Amino acid sequence: MKKKLLSAVAGLALMGSAVSAQTTIEMTSAFGKNLPILGTAAVDFTEMVNAISSDVEFEHFDPGKLVPTLEALDAVSTGSVDASFAVAGYWQGKLSTASIFSAVPFGPEAGEFLGWILYDDGAKLWQRMYDDNGYNVKALPCGVIAPETSGWFKNEINSVDDLKGLNMRFFGLGAKVMQKLGVSTSLLAGGDIFPALERGAIDATEFSMPRIDARLGFHKLVKYNYFPGWHQPSTLFELLINKDVWDDIGETAQSQIEVACLANFSKLLAEGEATNFDAMVTAQAENGVILKQWSPEMMAAFKGSWDEVVAEMADGDPFFQEVWADLQEYRAGYNVWSTNIYMKR
Repeated sequence: MKKKLLSAVAGLALMGSAVSAQTTIEMTSAFGKNLPILGTAAVDFTEMVNAISSDVEFEHFDPGKLVPTLEALDAVSTGSVDASFAVAGYWQGKLSTASIFSAVPFGPEAGEFLGWILYDDGAKLWQRMYDDNGYNVKALPCGVIAPETSGWFKNEINSVDDLKGLNMRFFGLGAKVMQKLGVSTSLLAGGDIFPALERGAIDATEFSMPRIDARLGFHKLVKYNYFPGWHQPSTLFELLINKDVWDDIGETAQSQIEVACLANFSKLLAEGEATNFDAMVTAQAENGVILKQWSPEMMAAFKGSWDEVVAEMADGDPFFQEVWADLQEYRAGYNVWSTNIYMKR
């Protein structure tokens, strides 16, 4: 965190008044700014908060410029980096509950997810996860995107047997489901996926939405793209700020940051909904991509494995049990609303 002096108002300067100080917050992003939606999410947030605040200025850094992506949580907590823009699921190896605040297999879509986070207990539990584990961070929900695709494969997948033995890049809780079905998974950063596919280190991958995947060029190596994104019906972004920095900037700047994050929700969701169908049409017509829907049998296999995974994760983990129970209670209530109010397609 750096302080830099702003020009004093002339009249105040004549009176000998002290000039005001603006806090510069250096923020590492988990996704490169060249990636549409996923990468520009952090850029959009930075531009919005800088436009409305004279108290703080965010400086955006691409992955690896300040710290490796998977080290960002620890770096922000210790203060070696001021802030991080990422998804909580990247900390799954450190915090067993983290991915619930990122993307939940067969879980809530964007509207339902935001309801739990912003108007129920989600955000409070999210912050408590970090507090209870000794992380010196302020966690802010800061964006949401629509469902992702659930995988790129070299060959058609017709049964669970076709998955067995594959090496696949996979994110979050969905990776645990794939492991149960015989897939060896690894978590690779976006820029590392294409080279891994090209040299045969992995056989298949999932990453994000069609428009984003197109930018990474997966279609050049693998042609079968599967839907729906059962593993990520929606994905939340989080802004982590070192707690000492957060406390130091004051209530006005804190509110400005929160407002920019709220604006980011609507912008990202709308952009994803408005631009991905063009990417799908182009993928088929120009890149030879074969869009596939999982069969009911495969969806049942994914769901059955997920039920096993979540039971195993809850076993002996009181906080996971609490968060999961809270989300399920909320979803049961939401179901009363959603099944009655929305038209079925």
